Amino acid sequence: MTETSTSRTLRKRHLTSPLRAFLRIESGSAGVLVAAIVAALFWANIDLDSYEAVWRTELSVRLGHLELSRDLHTWINSGLMTLFFLVVGLEARREFDLGDLRDRRRFVLPSVAGLIGMLIPVLIFLAINHGGVGAHGWGVAMSTDTALALGLLALLGRGVPDQVRIFLLTVFVVDDLIALVVIAVVYSEDITVPPLVVAVTAFALMLAIRAAGVRRGWAYVPAAVVMWGALLVSGVDPVVTGLAIGLAAFAYSPGRSDLEKVSGLFRSFREQPTPTLARTASIGLTNTLSPNDRLQRIYHPWSSYVIVPLFGLANAGISIDAPFLARALASPVTWGVLLAYVIGKPLAVIGTSAGLTWLSHGRIRPAVGWAGVLGSGTIAGVSFTVSLLVASLAFTGDQLAEATVGVLGAAIVSSALTWIAFRVTNALPQDKRIRALFGDMTELIDLIPAVDEQLDHVRGPADASVTLVQYGDFQCPYCGTAEPVVRQLLGDADLRFVWRHLPLSDVHPQARLAAEAAEAAAAQGKFWQMHDLLLDHQDELDAAALLTYAADLGLDQKRFHDDLTSQAHAGRIDSDIDSADSSGVSGTPTFFINGRRHYGAYDITALTAAIRMARARARLGRDAVATRTQN
Repeated sequence: MTETSTSRTLRKRHLTSPLRAFLRIESGSAGVLVAAIVAALFWANIDLDSYEAVWRTELSVRLGHLELSRDLHTWINSGLMTLFFLVVGLEARREFDLGDLRDRRRFVLPSVAGLIGMLIPVLIFLAINHGGVGAHGWGVAMSTDTALALGLLALLGRGVPDQVRIFLLTVFVVDDLIALVVIAVVYSEDITVPPLVVAVTAFALMLAIRAAGVRRGWAYVPAAVVMWGALLVSGVDPVVTGLAIGLAAFAYSPGRSDLEKVSGLFRSFREQPTPTLARTASIGLTNTLSPNDRLQRIYHPWSSYVIVPLFGLANAGISIDAPFLARALASPVTWGVLLAYVIGKPLAVIGTSAGLTWLSHGRIRPAVGWAGVLGSGTIAGVSFTVSLLVASLAFTGDQLAEATVGVLGAAIVSSALTWIAFRVTNALPQDKRIRALFGDMTELIDLIPAVDEQLDHVRGPADASVTLVQYGDFQCPYCGTAEPVVRQLLGDADLRFVWRHLPLSDVHPQARLAAEAAEAAAAQGKFWQMHDLLLDHQDELDAAALLTYAADLGLDQKRFHDDLTSQAHAGRIDSDIDSADSSGVSGTPTFFINGRRHYGAYDITALTAAIRMARARARLGRDAVATRTQN
């Protein structure tokens, strides 16, 4: 299980910007959820009767003689929350298919930390409530609210890198999954078998439809509705429906060949703009996205900005006065929940990370540094969604209110501890701060194959600590926008720049010929001069213009012309295209920094920050290797 600097993934689809979008949505929605919780507390303390009356309102759905009637509180907790757990399942599946968990060895520490991160809090809760009437509610103390924790981490840990958030997410993927199993098994009463069989059959039908290659979302809706309704009638909490569907939704990035087909569909529509061709092009474009991506784009914003805040509004309202606070502060339920999260979660995350690192002699270790582990452990004490869902199933009356106080108190204390942890980290000198946040874990390599000085087009010193690889298209306007930024970066003496071809011929008809021209110039030792000319004249890339550029560079024009007409360097360009496919690249410009794909903006500020971070991590990696060699 040893990882080396040459470790790389053998996949053709990989992590794309949706993970960053996921993190951004969670960051923004945290404030909305906090506002909903505060509103619920105000409402309940101003007029508790009206608060409870609203959520007890009956809503019925009738189809012929069939009728399903539940109060508004149940429709939210068991209905809308199904979509929340759908998003949880989708993100878990994305991590397995595209994230760091695609290297299954990296799932060892998160899975163990997630399990122990539930076990220790539960044991703390049971120790405090042993023999008491509140012991049945042990499930309240087990689950981190991953979405809220990610959002608060973004607010409290300014400057915290995405790796820390991803570490938190991967650790508590297990947390979310097991919590749903506990709800289904422990807190579901009077389970009826026939409806359960119907639910399993409906889910099997959905899998069969997917196996048949059906991509239309409406085809799955009837089976999903039947599954949800059958689980509700069976006594099993139907939110399991969302999790099951999410875990079954594959995640992958759009392939270049699929995008080229879509370009053909659009050209057909451009030539004959008929409703039929418009529909065909629209469906083709949608179908390039994975089911996972399509579902996340639809439901994630609704889940984060509407459903979870609505859940908070419906469940956080408790009437707080002096007698109640006195009872709550004396209640073992309150203290069991509070201490389980504030002490149990950090102890589990930090202890598991340290223990596995020691037992494996460093072969299994966290993907972040000690500050990242500490901050992930403290913020893991933030619970809300699943905890209150379990509380509503396990408790009623005063005990439910006391559990809610424990959950809210734990969130406040855990947030304060996280803020302190990252404030101390940010006060460290830069090298120590980077080591504390990132550690010395080798990153997974996205670039396939690695840079070869003998084959690749390289600018800059071979021993540079940072290598910036660009897949580019000479006719791509975005590559033209990025070019001044790259030239400015090349002023860095410790940077190596590599260009690889990815002509998008379906949208840029002259891109392939321009790439051939660059290779023909390379055969005469003038690749970079031609590279610069082509990007400076993106609107003039026809054959006559290319011959003019060759003359300006003093090339042998007959040899240059013969190379173009015979496509002498097609194999070299195809090799770069194959490497783009292997690395999961389908558009230009795409950048890799030290083998890791760069996401987000490619302006000078973003790329400079990413290069600076990569240089610091490279230095940490060298120091770690030197330390292990000495030992």
